[in-house]
Amino acid sequence: MERRNWRLRPRSPRRLMKKGKSSIVPAKAKMGRKEYEKELRKLQVKLCELQEWVKQTGQRVVIVFEGRDGAGKGGTIKAITERVSPRVFRVVALPAPSDREKSQLYMQRYVAHFPAAGEIAIFDRSWYNRAGVEYVMRFCNKKEHRRFLKLCPVFEESYITASGIILIKFWLEVSEAEQGRRFQARIADPLRQWKLSPMDLPSRSRWYDYSRARDMMMNATDTDTGPWHIVRADDKRRARLNCISHLLSLIPYKKVHKEIVKLPKVSGQGAYDDQSTMKNRRFVPEKY
Repeated sequence: MERRNWRLRPRSPRRLMKKGKSSIVPAKAKMGRKEYEKELRKLQVKLCELQEWVKQTGQRVVIVFEGRDGAGKGGTIKAITERVSPRVFRVVALPAPSDREKSQLYMQRYVAHFPAAGEIAIFDRSWYNRAGVEYVMRFCNKKEHRRFLKLCPVFEESYITASGIILIKFWLEVSEAEQGRRFQARIADPLRQWKLSPMDLPSRSRWYDYSRARDMMMNATDTDTGPWHIVRADDKRRARLNCISHLLSLIPYKKVHKEIVKLPKVSGQGAYDDQSTMKNRRFVPEKY
């Protein structure tokens, strides 16, 4: 199993050379809502096609979403799942482990949520907690961290992909400035304050600790059988579209044949005035 030497380079501006001179190409403007929704709908139609293929062929897919706090994992997962069946696309977002779970094998609580035939399990954070928040916040010791980095690629190759499960891992990378802006927005907006977890503010102050933890994780676990796909996430809309588009390209699905659905007529057999029986029921007041 080949491991890649991985290093995230800061995105440098592209330069155009003309007559010995260079000019910096300006960054893309934020994507507008109408354009975003138009492109998202196209991708969501393809996600529905993927769903039918997974159901018909009995495929099993595991999609892992990791990244810094505030990188937009939840919004990306919502964009993927809002037009498909939750019976096929299952989102797994586990809370902190209980005392009983802490006594289990580390991977045990995650394996319990792996997909059966015809299912896609999306992990909103995963076993990679050990390589990130647990390591940085000292919820595990250095020996446990080293052991995880050593055994994780073996687990993914020998127990996930070898069993026929398609494994896809996404890392959403957000800049320090954009993360700060998003955290400030959460603090100021009562509709977003619930997004501030007890780990968010410490993750902000320990930015470089998380960067080093990310680099160690990538160096150890970015393999041919379980590669990391990195999404630049400063522009949430573009990030969601890029992520979904790439996800679709990684799964060799085909559009499956479906019978044309015809709406049946209401049968007149046993007909009666079914509205009169509702007159004295408790209807919700129509305030709007």
